[in-house]
Amino acid sequence: MADRRLSTGVDGLDAVLEGGLIPGRGYLVRGDPGTGKTILGCHFLLDGVDRGETALFVNLEESAADIKQNGEALGFDLDAVEFLDLSPNADVFVDDRSYTVFEASDVEQEPFAEKVTEAVEAVDPDRVFVDPITRIRHLTRDDRTFRKQAIGFIEYLTRDDATALFTSQHTDHSPDEDLQFLSDGTIELGDASSGQSISIPKFRGSGALSGTHAMEITDEGIVVYPALQPADHAQQFVAEPVSSGVPGLDELLYGGIERGTATVISGPTGAGKTTLGTHFMKEAAKRGERSVIYLFEENATTFRERSESIGVPVTEMCESGSLYVEEMEPLQLSPQQFAGRVRREVESKDADVVMIDGIDGYQVSIRGPEEELVRRLHALSRYLKNVGATVILIDETPTVTGEFAATGTELSYLADNIIFLQHIEHQGRLRKVGGVLKKRTSDFERSLREFEITGRGLEVGEPLTELREILSGAPAWEPPEHDE
Repeated sequence: MADRRLSTGVDGLDAVLEGGLIPGRGYLVRGDPGTGKTILGCHFLLDGVDRGETALFVNLEESAADIKQNGEALGFDLDAVEFLDLSPNADVFVDDRSYTVFEASDVEQEPFAEKVTEAVEAVDPDRVFVDPITRIRHLTRDDRTFRKQAIGFIEYLTRDDATALFTSQHTDHSPDEDLQFLSDGTIELGDASSGQSISIPKFRGSGALSGTHAMEITDEGIVVYPALQPADHAQQFVAEPVSSGVPGLDELLYGGIERGTATVISGPTGAGKTTLGTHFMKEAAKRGERSVIYLFEENATTFRERSESIGVPVTEMCESGSLYVEEMEPLQLSPQQFAGRVRREVESKDADVVMIDGIDGYQVSIRGPEEELVRRLHALSRYLKNVGATVILIDETPTVTGEFAATGTELSYLADNIIFLQHIEHQGRLRKVGGVLKKRTSDFERSLREFEITGRGLEVGEPLTELREILSGAPAWEPPEHDE
């Protein structure tokens, strides 16, 4: 029994629970109004109906008619679910017999649990959802009576092998901490500033994924996006060099970047960061590999047109399936949702190269401090590296010219490789120069080279041996010495 799991009806939540709920136990669902507690209960009951089980909905607040009507909007057909309607406006509930709504005085004379067990015995449910159990508190004389009835109710259900979910609504006047001690597990629904969330602070007798996971209420119900656990994903791959197809750049990198590494391409606006990264994808397509680029700061049409103008056949690559371009809306996306999209591309569609363009746009979806950005990117990059994908992160530095900055954010420690681009002024015009600042897996060329974007793509010149002090913010050109 302990090894068997019972689905919640939500695939992502089952993954968080490492398979689902343990049958024959009682679980508390906590959350403020509007966080999706009732929707989760409907998923749970309907999953049981689909498996030929008997499902009972004990509704103590919202009427059965309203619950069914709201469920229809999400595509839920609750006709096969038995209802025990004890909502404030219900006169009776029907199970071949009628039971009048309980007044506080009635409950004092005859405990609430006894009234409910009569209906439970008639239905003999495999799954029960009680929404919300905290309403019983308003029908009892005191907290002690409530706890006694709640304990009796939960023990009765689980003793007959039913699996129960019961919701609570925590308020200052009606705390629900005592209910957590009565349950075998707690599912916490939140509406945090970074988006709706779900967590499992307690799961007795088994494991559950730690942390806070993203949740979304869609037109079809709840979708859960488990937080990425990089250590759970690993596969064998050959850490071979990945060429950019640009001779001068590959010379700087001593052959290219290694497969299964994370590369930060940094530089000010207009320096050619995206163009540089796209060349790795163009070369990957020639090898028969698949790449994906997530555009956080540029629309897909502009990206295609600009790429085509410099000889990168993005349209052809997309049509052949060697490239997938997705334009992102960061304010409508949580980091977990984004990680879920990346995982689908890597695990289901065999993406070999993943480029995030750019980090500033991705940070908008975090809706938190820079430390949270680094933590999320670290988890995503670590996952991609573990499965052998090559990661390219586009990072914009704040100044066009002047004092050098390796990255715009504190990402240096995440990167296996850092390629930087910089504008410099020379003889009244801007020129682009670049180099390699870091490469963990091998040596690299330490000189600077001029980068130029032409109709044939990116071109990288010979080492600029006469260029001095670019990293100081005041570059100077020193002509080579000639023998007299």
